Amino acid sequence: MKIIIISGMPGAGKEEFLSTAGAMGLPFVRMGDVVREFYSGSSDQERGSSVGEFANAERERFGKNIWAKRVIEKMSGGVFIIDGCRSMDEIRSFRELSDDVLMVGIHAPPEQRHERLVKRGRDDSPKNLEEFNKRDSREISWGLAEVIALSDVMIINASGLDEFHSAAADVLKRSI
Repeated sequence: MKIIIISGMPGAGKEEFLSTAGAMGLPFVRMGDVVREFYSGSSDQERGSSVGEFANAERERFGKNIWAKRVIEKMSGGVFIIDGCRSMDEIRSFRELSDDVLMVGIHAPPEQRHERLVKRGRDDSPKNLEEFNKRDSREISWGLAEVIALSDVMIINASGLDEFHSAAADVLKRSI
């Protein structure tokens, strides 16, 4: 199985990468969706903890690669894309499945990422710059910066959407 792992800070463009992959008929899973799925059925939600706090608590309780283990259960086919890997522990879990793993990092400047997250308007969108910075710090504390830095391919998402989709398609075509 060819595994393509997408990593980037919140708002970097991972979702747009997935839209390109989806248009090419490639299967994928968002690790964040798996986290939200487990969170929605947990007592942590009732106690008022955030999704991020829940994800961190699960890592502390079950190991740093718990989300990778839960994602692996959803994988199938010859090529599979995973969005949102946040630590080398998770990467190692995927590498146990296949020798054919490609890590793709997506980078965008913080100002652009903040603006994108606010426009996105999800429940977890930052309400201010302090929340944005706190979320970045939490993601980095999980090991995300190391995953991005060690990526096999880096896409800079600082220009237009068409240019980014083109760059994503080029990476995917070269990889599959």
